Amino acid sequence: MRKLLVSSFLIFAISACAQEPLGLKSPVVSMKPAPVFTVTQGKPGTASLTFHVTNGYHINSNRPRSEFLIPTSLKVSADTDIVIGGVTYPEGEDMSFAFAPDDKLNVYTRDFAVGVIIRPLRGAQSGKYMLRGSLKYQACDNAACYPPKQLPINFEVRIAKAPPAARKNPAQSPHSHR
Repeated sequence: MRKLLVSSFLIFAISACAQEPLGLKSPVVSMKPAPVFTVTQGKPGTASLTFHVTNGYHINSNRPRSEFLIPTSLKVSADTDIVIGGVTYPEGEDMSFAFAPDDKLNVYTRDFAVGVIIRPLRGAQSGKYMLRGSLKYQACDNAACYPPKQLPINFEVRIAKAPPAARKNPAQSPHSHR
């Protein structure tokens, strides 16, 4: 029983110490200011969001090399007239670290861009819309990995009016005349 109590205490103490990188006052990952992205009614467009990882840290890529690693993922929600068509992630960088020198981990460091495919419905009102979401990531340094975090994000999309559709002349015969 004593061994169980000591083991439980050690696990609790280790996990409590690994909650935040020591001495770091700002988040490990931040989103750089995004411009207003313009998309035309009924047509898809891509918003490119740039994230920054603090020097000395890395985060797992969207496709880490192990099923035990937590992938970076972006979730975005939009108004009912805007469809999020998907998210595209960059390739990570294969790196090895002192804690596993024989393994290559696929990670993001420094700046990386994630694309969000946005398609407003044809009937969507033109104007500016705020899209919100979160980036889920797990930060690590050369010695330890920390619990996963969620970084709230938001960016503006301007929906532009679609040009009027070309009108067909219903009085004209579709057959060619000679």
